Amino acid sequence: MNTIVVAVDFSDATAGVVGQAVSIAKAFGSGLVLFHVLEPEPSYTAYGFTPDEFPALHAYQQEAKRRASAKLDELLATVRKDLPGASAQLAEGSPLHALLDFIGETKADLTVLGSHGHGAIAALLLGSVAEGMVRKSPMPTLIVPVKRA
Repeated sequence: MNTIVVAVDFSDATAGVVGQAVSIAKAFGSGLVLFHVLEPEPSYTAYGFTPDEFPALHAYQQEAKRRASAKLDELLATVRKDLPGASAQLAEGSPLHALLDFIGETKADLTVLGSHGHGAIAALLLGSVAEGMVRKSPMPTLIVPVKRA
């Protein structure tokens, strides 16, 4: 197993997901890539506008990107204590599609991500990246459930 991609969303699932992935990577001598996806900035062109006409939304997106990058760097620093060769990647887009594209590009051997277990209604309304990965991923996917107190 050469490459493990770990999808992180900085939720309460992240610590467990990263912990499991680090354990697996150490056991197999695998490389590890932390992967986080930001939702894209809204498209203004459908409404006939440009981002310059909505500077607050553009500024919000840039701040969200800055914060996500900082969190990803912080998490990577922690992971590198156990896996010095670990890396991180920040992407924008639909979380499921961006993750599927990334694992295809990197030819990952395993994807590890968390499941929040929100239930059927939330999955129906919001969609579930974990469910989508199980259905659509060409590579093995490990789903780590969130530990509840």
